[in-house]
Amino acid sequence: MTGPERPAAPGPARPDPTGPVLDDIDARPGSTTSLLRTVIGLYLRRLGGSITSAALVALAGDLGIPAARARTAITRLKQHGLLHGAGPGSLALNPAAVGMLERGDKRIFTVRTMRAGDEWLLVSATIPETRRDLRHRLRRRLQFIGAGAVSPGLWILPGHLDAEVEELLDEIGARAFATLFRTADPRPAVPLADAVADWWDLRALRAEHERFLASVAAAGSAAPFDAYVRLIDSWRVLPYTDPGLPAALLPADWPGARSTEVFTRLSDRLSDPAWRHVRSAVAPAAALRR
Repeated sequence: MTGPERPAAPGPARPDPTGPVLDDIDARPGSTTSLLRTVIGLYLRRLGGSITSAALVALAGDLGIPAARARTAITRLKQHGLLHGAGPGSLALNPAAVGMLERGDKRIFTVRTMRAGDEWLLVSATIPETRRDLRHRLRRRLQFIGAGAVSPGLWILPGHLDAEVEELLDEIGARAFATLFRTADPRPAVPLADAVADWWDLRALRAEHERFLASVAAAGSAAPFDAYVRLIDSWRVLPYTDPGLPAALLPADWPGARSTEVFTRLSDRLSDPAWRHVRSAVAPAAALRR
């Protein structure tokens, strides 16, 4: 990336007993709450962790979101634990959300792809029947970070996701039930490319890439702030659900490289003017607060 660090975050998370804020799995890109969450993930840390409600509503207006809908979404984000009140008319980022936002930074702005010979990570989990809730949560979270399902209780991921898997297991309380293995030579009974097509839903992943590329094509000549926020909001799920499998194991016309190139090019072009817009929009509200 060029210029200052450009953090971003996945969309709105549902409350979860394992913590106040978790990576979102059910976000709907383009919704009011999702767009505001993307704005918060991109800019609130760079603004010192707080913003006035008026400034956030004004930024929502720059995305074409009516003020009443923006205020409703802000209330929802406070209920979900991303924001909390910080005095009259002021909002602050929940410190418990920082880890989630930092994970988003790494995934969204640093896309990694496996190469031939890179190691794979196997996750074997045996969770007691009495903990079906944990079993369900683990399966959904692993799928969200790009794991393929080899068999019930056995998942496979690129080896570079090792630390993220460890963090996930600790975060949801499943580490005691899981064993991790590293291997550079998985040997299924069929060619590895055929096994990969069985372990991952490549049709669904292709559809996500095509959705992203279509959203970029439809963006037109929007102002940089609007275009950048919508770019990140549309892109943010893809680096999670697509683990970056080796090109040799994917169809020849796989759209992943094109999606990454388009995202990187547009992100580099739009990020700095979008940040300048945010600073100019927030400064008057900050001055009034003082």
